[in-house]
Amino acid sequence: MRFRAALSRLRFGSLRLRLVAVFAAVALTAAVSVSGIAYWLNRDAVLTRAQNAALNDFRASMTRNIGSLPVNPPCDELQEAANRMASSTQNYQVLLIAKDGDGNQCAATSDRDVFTLDQVPAALQKAVQNPRPIKDGNQAAYHLYWQRTAPGGRPFLVGGAKMMSNGPTGYMYKSLDAERSDLNSLAWSLGIATALALIGAALLAQAAASTVLRPVQRLGDAARRLGEGRLDTRLRISGTDELADLSRTFNSAAEALQRQVEELSGREEASRRFVADMSHELRTPLTAITAVTEVLEEEADALDPMIEPAVRLVVTETRRLGDLVENLMEVTRFDAGTAKLRADEVDVADMVTACIDTRAWLDAVELDAPRGILVRLDPRRLDVILANLIGNALKHGGSPVRVTVRTEDATLVVEVADNGPGIPEDVLPHVFDRFYKADASRARSEGSGLGLSIAMENAHIHGGTITAANRPEGGAVFTLRLPIPPAEHHESGDPSDHGEPNEPEEGRS
Repeated sequence: MRFRAALSRLRFGSLRLRLVAVFAAVALTAAVSVSGIAYWLNRDAVLTRAQNAALNDFRASMTRNIGSLPVNPPCDELQEAANRMASSTQNYQVLLIAKDGDGNQCAATSDRDVFTLDQVPAALQKAVQNPRPIKDGNQAAYHLYWQRTAPGGRPFLVGGAKMMSNGPTGYMYKSLDAERSDLNSLAWSLGIATALALIGAALLAQAAASTVLRPVQRLGDAARRLGEGRLDTRLRISGTDELADLSRTFNSAAEALQRQVEELSGREEASRRFVADMSHELRTPLTAITAVTEVLEEEADALDPMIEPAVRLVVTETRRLGDLVENLMEVTRFDAGTAKLRADEVDVADMVTACIDTRAWLDAVELDAPRGILVRLDPRRLDVILANLIGNALKHGGSPVRVTVRTEDATLVVEVADNGPGIPEDVLPHVFDRFYKADASRARSEGSGLGLSIAMENAHIHGGTITAANRPEGGAVFTLRLPIPPAEHHESGDPSDHGEPNEPEEGRS
């Protein structure tokens, strides 16, 4: 039960999940976009500030320390100048390259273990050594160049400049570890902010989904109760939004449906009372008419030959009218819920044989019913079922009709198969409908169209059913299935419901 309830909540929560997913996707997209823009703006600002400070300090230091040196300074003076420049608050290393008085190249570095000419990119060295043409927009031949590198995964700023064509060349090498650490902290902060925004969006979506889906769930529950027949179901209306309008629409529809159902129920009840009253009222005059027709039938041979056909027609139609009244009485008992079982233990083979013998169908019916199948049921109602099924098969399918009786899994199975043309596919779903006839032009044919309907009702009152189908080899087959409960579970019904078996009625044309 808990698993099914969880699945039910999951199915209902699909819309909820979609809302949460949409909110989360929008929040994630917005948060990532904002965080990415903020990160790149801050990264550019931090790196630009750091490099500008270091490069400006390096340029000023070059002017102070290199400008005072001779054109070809000795190596020891060049080393001292490199050390002075490296003592800057910007904390960078310095490499100075020049030729001494003897024409030998001297490279002085503030820390040989950290910064040598190998750390300077070749492109930067080339740019530093190449002079620019002097013109209006350019007043100096040599300029300060810089480049960010990351040897071994560690970020560094490398800058370089040449004082003059034959003067010293200076390079600076500054670690950007501090700036990278600051940017990493910023990235973590933005990541946490993004996660918090995502969680907040999910909570907001959950709240919004609950606000929207709670009325929808109430509407679904109300519709379910309305479908179960509780026509007085109404929704409580609160607010003036679209969901409130939907609730008002539902209540209006439910009220209209309740009025229509009550009206139809009243009409149906009136129709049932009319049929019942009419059937009862017809029984008294019909009894008198039947007695007269029996006398006429006995004297038919002595009557004028011109009158005899009319007398026999009156006798036949009177019997049909009597059968129709009895069938209508039976239908009214089913509709009123007063039809009950008078159960008794019977041998089904004997019941089928008696039904066939009573109606003189022995020559037209093949019976396959082993004796000894004892079932507790209502003998009269079983006789009505068998009479209608077999009579219908003889009337519309032709002989021979084969009746087979067997048991399957505590179920009594009776099959009535004929060798006729079968039942049209469009007729099959309606063969058990009341007053249904496949050929509307045969409205005056024998039977009232109630026989198979009454047979089905009698099967239902036993807890069983009847199905109709066409056999592959030709012909129709009706299958009666009745449960075989333990004998101690059966009780006798109302004796007043015990009457004479109905004659078979027409179920299809």
